[in-house]
Amino acid sequence: MKIDGNYIVKLGYRPAKWFKEALLYINQNDLNEQQIALYLEQYRSPDPLELLTTHAPLHINISAENPIEQENVNQVISTMKTLLRTPTMVAGAIMPDACPTGSNGTIPVGGVAVARKAIHPGMHSADICCSVMLTDIGKIDPKRVLDAAHQSTHFGIGGRARGKQFKLTTELEDLFRQNIFLKEDRTISIAREHLGTQGDGNHFLFVGISKMTGNTMLITHHGSRAPGAILFDKGMKVAEGFRREISPDTLKQNAWIPFDTDQGEQYWNALQVIRKWTKLNHELIHDATLATLALQAQNRFWNEHNFVFRDGDLFYHAKGATPLDAQFLPDATSSLRLIPLNMASPVLIVQGQKQAHNLGFAPHGAGRNMSRSQHKKSKADQTIQDIFKEETFGLDVRFYSNEIDISELPSAYKNAETIRQQMQQFDLGQIVDEVLPYGCIMAGDWQKNTPWKSKKNVTIRK
Repeated sequence: MKIDGNYIVKLGYRPAKWFKEALLYINQNDLNEQQIALYLEQYRSPDPLELLTTHAPLHINISAENPIEQENVNQVISTMKTLLRTPTMVAGAIMPDACPTGSNGTIPVGGVAVARKAIHPGMHSADICCSVMLTDIGKIDPKRVLDAAHQSTHFGIGGRARGKQFKLTTELEDLFRQNIFLKEDRTISIAREHLGTQGDGNHFLFVGISKMTGNTMLITHHGSRAPGAILFDKGMKVAEGFRREISPDTLKQNAWIPFDTDQGEQYWNALQVIRKWTKLNHELIHDATLATLALQAQNRFWNEHNFVFRDGDLFYHAKGATPLDAQFLPDATSSLRLIPLNMASPVLIVQGQKQAHNLGFAPHGAGRNMSRSQHKKSKADQTIQDIFKEETFGLDVRFYSNEIDISELPSAYKNAETIRQQMQQFDLGQIVDEVLPYGCIMAGDWQKNTPWKSKKNVTIRK
């Protein structure tokens, strides 16, 4: 009888690349059940992998200036040391914007973790390919750009309403349908609905002026929205299956998908599809803004800071870290990278090289020293309007939901100047230009109000 892959799966083996070779041998030699069982033993998983006795090398590119920051740094170092005992780990690094994001052993914001032949979904998180894109629009009034962008973008939960959706390209839809993680009709439908949306939290649309040229720049910050979150959920489930089998001592959040399996290769390919979707998402918002202004882009570049980057059999997991090395950005048209700090500070334009201590990365922003709720409590003696007025003075800051979110104002983040100083101190890229702030749009506290569901969208302005 002819043996297929289902037969091997029933014997307790996970689908893998070696199935093709094994089935060819079994069927060509007409092996019986006993011979098949004996032959397949060579493919049986070895004993479970144990945690490393000591953590993989950790490069610390951060220092503390006060007790609050010291507590933050201590937690970040502790969680990275725990993470770096995962069997796949080769090295790790911490950037100046690092801050904890979960229980001990969870990769922090500003963390880089290098694994061999393994992809860890929990180390890129649900906001896959969170990224920034810049378009140079030339000499134009920044208010005109911000007004036009306000008409083009969309913040808040969910996607765009029917009739206001952007088109998912045929090429990209085909890539979704060819991948086992992305091919479901529901996923593709959501990919259409979420095009041209930016979500909530710290995502923004920023307009400013180049310090070097005086040109007006449009910058967007967001990730892969629901399509990326769907892939993350599926990836974590697959990784958990492998964890139980090959490394039960590994923390659940650090489970991995071995790259040399069918699922590993498909997951890597799915990440690349989501990356293409996210880049298109940025481009559509920028192009719609340019169309409203009847202008053409003079220059454009982008980079992600929440992704998995590959160098041979090494996979660099960056959770809020900006890739400097050109090999990490195969479609890069420029050596320039973007590092936003806060709405009242310049967006930094940097370039740099891979070095032993930085693993090829720079910080992705300013990071936080305290949680959103802690920050709100620290401002309890002031009104929201007073905080807003004080921290955004002279800027055109708008919240799409018409509700101010003080946890996204400058004081919620680490000191921008400190980040710049530590970038220089630890040689984490060189600043070649700055985009001086004119104004920005963020989601705001959308849970209080949802004006995108109504015809008229009122904004808060200075």
